[in-house]
Amino acid sequence: MTDPNTRLVYSTDGTEAGRIADKRSRPTSARPQASTPRREFPADGIVRIQREKKGRGGKTVTIVTGLPGTPAALDALLKDLKQSCGAGGAREGSTIEIQGDHRTRIESRLTALGHRVKHAGG
Repeated sequence: MTDPNTRLVYSTDGTEAGRIADKRSRPTSARPQASTPRREFPADGIVRIQREKKGRGGKTVTIVTGLPGTPAALDALLKDLKQSCGAGGAREGSTIEIQGDHRTRIESRLTALGHRVKHAGG
């Protein structure tokens, strides 16, 4: 069994004298990809907030699902939540991710905006 981190530096075997040939395939990204599919919650009008660490290199994010609205409205809500939490975040489809564990702060903000909020997961 060969070590995947070693490669031939110089060879005089004749075909391409002195050429370095790297025939191993390299991964496109050094970071691990999240392989678990995200659970979809029912569209029952309840906004669900959960904390997740899997597939993120140990970093904690708060995930908000079940939000109604257009992408523009979700972007505006994302901006408001990021400012109220003092953290970064992103929107993926109809899901909002805020960096860090801000479940209680997001719950109070969404309740003030008139949403029914429920904690999901552990």
